[in-house]
Amino acid sequence: MDAVSFLNSVDAFVWGPPMIVLLLVCHVYTTIRTKGIQRKLPLALKLSVSSDDDAKGDVSNFGAMVTSLASTLGTGSIVGVATAILSGGPGAVLWMWLTGVLGMATKYTEVFISMKHRVMDSKGEMMGGAMHVWEQRFKRPDGSVPWWAKFAAIWFSVFACFTIFGIGSAVQTSAMTSVITANFDVSNVVVTFVIIGSAALIVVGGLKNISNICSKLVPFMGGAYILGCVYILVVNAPFLGETVALIFKSAFSPQAAFGGAVGSGIMTALQFGCARGLFSNESGLGTAPIISSAAASKNPARQALVAMTGTFWCTVVICLVSALVMVSTLVAHPDLLADGSVTNGTQLANAVFGTIPVVGKPVLMLGILCFAYSTIIGWSYYGDRVITYLFGRKWVPFYIVLYLLMGCLGGVGVGDIAWTCTDIANALMALPNIVMVFLVAGAVGKETQHYVYDGNIDEVCDDPIPQNDL
Repeated sequence: MDAVSFLNSVDAFVWGPPMIVLLLVCHVYTTIRTKGIQRKLPLALKLSVSSDDDAKGDVSNFGAMVTSLASTLGTGSIVGVATAILSGGPGAVLWMWLTGVLGMATKYTEVFISMKHRVMDSKGEMMGGAMHVWEQRFKRPDGSVPWWAKFAAIWFSVFACFTIFGIGSAVQTSAMTSVITANFDVSNVVVTFVIIGSAALIVVGGLKNISNICSKLVPFMGGAYILGCVYILVVNAPFLGETVALIFKSAFSPQAAFGGAVGSGIMTALQFGCARGLFSNESGLGTAPIISSAAASKNPARQALVAMTGTFWCTVVICLVSALVMVSTLVAHPDLLADGSVTNGTQLANAVFGTIPVVGKPVLMLGILCFAYSTIIGWSYYGDRVITYLFGRKWVPFYIVLYLLMGCLGGVGVGDIAWTCTDIANALMALPNIVMVFLVAGAVGKETQHYVYDGNIDEVCDDPIPQNDL
């Protein structure tokens, strides 16, 4: 067995039935404990464009939201969707979408508890995430941290490093260079140099610089991509009914599709739908709370609601639009996969969008280039906080160099391996975070009743923020 086959086997194991069930149960459980927090989406959308004056934090609600959204709107929203369809069949689309709808409650819960247990580092900057929740939530009265809580915090942080180097850097650069070199006669080395060089100028500026760039980039890129996809769906309108029917049939029964080139059983559709759903919206993964914890918010519920909108925009809207474009185009052109030349998500995305005259390729390029680039700069902050927790602030410059070098490797040809390795790291990173969510969901539900359902959403939480010497 070669290395690629081995990694694929490990990927299939970690994303097997136990992980899928755990993730779905977590989404359902948090939905129940928060009394269906998804129904507060209109309030969440309103809060996402407002600011909490004089609240403690490093960036605004909106700044934290768009930076988190920039991180989630990566290639998972396009290439990840294509990979799910190619590997799991059209039925994976439904499971991906449901993972997004239910995952809004998990995103709300993990951000709420991270806001509640965030700490302040030696420079006065906020630090949060699963590693700090494990330490602060379960700290003994004498100030010591139980070994199992420390172990879970370190586990999360270590696999976060692997995930950050993959999903944040290598995978994104790989997708960008693949699209550009497929459409223009230019070396992937040159493309990689431009991408990583420009990203470095932004990353070294820190959170405020990253947030400012994302605040301008995210609304433009998301709106432009959705409009482009809507046009394509209008072109494919005669096939949309058949497309929706095929997605539902494939989700609940073994279904061959597109001449047998793409088809799967229920379990495979579930596996790839849930895996790519998590990859795209990060609900349950534990990364979004890292940036959300830096937000200036009156209370944990407000920022948790704002963070929840990221899952809505990313998976419920953009991933669904991408999937409908791809499946409807494959329905309209069933021979597109007949020659067997399409073997990965990037090639499928190129083939699908290439069938649309005039706007197809530009929409794909705009989406992948903007989404992937924003993810590179957004995820760099996650790594900053995780490395600071594990090794201290003095190691951050070394991390930034390594992060950018991984992007270079992704740009020159390790994309397929990076996708698989990142999938594996995602699952292992998500485990301690999901366990933590289960443990705190009841407490979050009680406080949500007070802040959200009892009309106290504007109440200021004056709980002291612990100091940390990191």
